[in-house]
Amino acid sequence: MHVGFDNEKYLREQTQAILQRMQQCDGKLYLECGGKLLFDYHASRVLPGFDPNVKMRVFQTLKDKLDVIICIYAEDIERRKIRSDFGITYDTDVFKMIDDFADWGIAVTRVVITRFNGQPSAIQFKNRLNRRGIQVVTHKATNGYPTDVDAIVSDDGYGANPYIETEHPVVIVTAPGPGSGKLATCLSQLYHDYRRGVKSGYAKFETFPIWNLPIDHPVNVAYEAATADIGDVNQIDHFQLSAYGVQAVNYTRDMEAFPLLKRILEKITQQSALYKSPTDMGVNRCGFGIVDDQVVRAAACQEIIRRYFASACDYARGIGSLEAINRIKLLMETLGLTTAMRTTVGAAEEALKRAVAKGKGRDGIVCAAAMELPDGTVVTGSNSEILHASSALVLNAAKRLAGIPKAIDLIPKQTIESIRHLKRDVLSGRRVSLDLDETLICLAMSAPINPSAQYALEKLPLLRGCEVHLTHLPSVGDSNGLRKLGLNTTSEPKFPSANLLDE
Repeated sequence: MHVGFDNEKYLREQTQAILQRMQQCDGKLYLECGGKLLFDYHASRVLPGFDPNVKMRVFQTLKDKLDVIICIYAEDIERRKIRSDFGITYDTDVFKMIDDFADWGIAVTRVVITRFNGQPSAIQFKNRLNRRGIQVVTHKATNGYPTDVDAIVSDDGYGANPYIETEHPVVIVTAPGPGSGKLATCLSQLYHDYRRGVKSGYAKFETFPIWNLPIDHPVNVAYEAATADIGDVNQIDHFQLSAYGVQAVNYTRDMEAFPLLKRILEKITQQSALYKSPTDMGVNRCGFGIVDDQVVRAAACQEIIRRYFASACDYARGIGSLEAINRIKLLMETLGLTTAMRTTVGAAEEALKRAVAKGKGRDGIVCAAAMELPDGTVVTGSNSEILHASSALVLNAAKRLAGIPKAIDLIPKQTIESIRHLKRDVLSGRRVSLDLDETLICLAMSAPINPSAQYALEKLPLLRGCEVHLTHLPSVGDSNGLRKLGLNTTSEPKFPSANLLDE
């Protein structure tokens, strides 16, 4: 892989920026953390070489100075909002975040349920955490927000929220996703601190958009594509330009919120705001870690194409919008991108044509998939009576990497038939071919008795980060397997069959 990002340089720059901001505060620094602190695979895709956990490495160097507060919006618990990269709900992700922080030696003992109004699922979530020794605080919607600053900054506004006691000078405020109430939690804490005579500060730590890259740089455009569903648009920070004569890039939500935020901060602190622009609030040093601009430009262009397919698939599933698709289409046109620039798209289409010509498939359904291996080789697979297309693809890719002839079976036929019998005759399944999750388990079971299966199994980690394209929407079992293998997967927004209840 061509590397475009230097993690060690970023680590030094980012740590120093947080320490400098901390030293500007007489009290605590409340650091609102947007984006993903752990497993930031978007960043690793658009910035080749970026360690998905490098931001946590920053915090690990500061762990003796840190407290952590995790925020979650009550309605996100109630409606079981999903984090798409892991396929888990936001409340489950809070549990995962607590465990992940602990793995890095950072204890999380405080969670805030924001805009709480007695939602039953939120109460159950609170009880579960309390019984595990995690302090859970509930905040109601802020009185007067967003127009009445006098009501917001009062004992009936931020003052109505319980104060969260912390011990260390830097308080990380993070969440499973956007709209979780991180900013309101930071400002509520600031209000209470100033009432106590403690002059704390606020800053924002997020990765995208990268403020010191051009607004039309593919890395910043990829951020727009990633947030097309919520309508984020990159803008020149005119506050920054006016105050300092320097161009910087920010996004609409922060730009629109800044005048109000500035007034709130001035009301809380009773002095002119420290910040003259949204960019001023940030401590993002990601742009300084880029060491090869051409590499990251190419990677970001590929991410934009991937986001287009993801948006189209969300729409087909009924969870996306045409507006999001059209936004990404416009971004692609602006940069001169087409789906044909994704190598695996054409390869999957050709594999589908071959499969149709040979009469392959199952129950009249024919699907295909393609993968680009680390050396640039493209392998394909199509579905059959026994395997999904994703299953055939991954087995073919593992064989290729292991130098195993394609004709050699990695999984005994009797094993596959036994599972098909279980699915069809015992569990009354309508579709009995093996999805990728099932196939990987079968491969692992075959490894002790089949040296070829063992060798192929050992090659699976080499697939991480490879590009995959499917001619159809994957089943749940295929999606899970592709995600666990770390494959960058796209698919056509087409269901494999006309049946509404299918895999």
